[in-house]
Amino acid sequence: MKMMPLALALPALALAACQQQPANEAAADNAAMMGGNDMMMAGNNASAMAPAAPAAAPTDAAGYIAQAGAGDLFEIESSKVALEKSQTKAVRDFAQMMIDQHQKSTADVKAAAQKAGLTVPPPKLMPNQQQMLDEIKAADAASIDSVYLRHQRTAHEAALALHQGYARDGDTPALKQTAGAIAEVVQEHIDHLASMPSA
Repeated sequence: MKMMPLALALPALALAACQQQPANEAAADNAAMMGGNDMMMAGNNASAMAPAAPAAAPTDAAGYIAQAGAGDLFEIESSKVALEKSQTKAVRDFAQMMIDQHQKSTADVKAAAQKAGLTVPPPKLMPNQQQMLDEIKAADAASIDSVYLRHQRTAHEAALALHQGYARDGDTPALKQTAGAIAEVVQEHIDHLASMPSA
C-alpha cells in the first residue's frame, strides 16, 4: 500500500524537475544578458565621461598660418570691443597692447610665409572664437572687464600651444623661427593677464 503512492509520485517529481530546468536556464540567460547590458552601459558611460583629448597643434604650414591668423584676428577684434566698453585703465591699456602686438605677429607670420613662397589667405575666426567674441560684444559695462579678461586667458593659452607646437614640430623653417618668437610674446601676455585686476 505504501509503495503505490511513492511510485506514482516519482513521475510527477521528474516532470516538475523538467519543467523547472528550462525556467532556471531562462532566468540564468536573462541574468547573463542583464549583466552584459550593465557592462556595456558602464563601458559607454566611461567613454562618455572620459575627457576629450586636446587637439594637437598643426605641423603643416597651411594649418599653422590659418590658426595663427584666426588667433590674431580674435585678439584684435575682441580688444577693439574692450576699448569701446571698458572704463578700467589697466584693461584698456592691455587691450591696446593686444591690438598693436597681434597686428605685428600677423605681419611677422605673413612675412615668414612669403619668404617660404606660401600664400596667406585672409584670416577667419573659428567657431569657438566667434562665440567668445559675441559674448564680449554682448557684455555690459559692469561685466566687460571680467568677460574680456577671461576669454583673453583662454585664447592666449590656445595661442601658446599653437606657436610652441609649430616651433617644435613644424614643417617650414622660416615659420618655425617666427612661431618660436611669437610664443615668447604670448607667454608675456599670459604673465601680464595673471597680474591684472579682475583677472
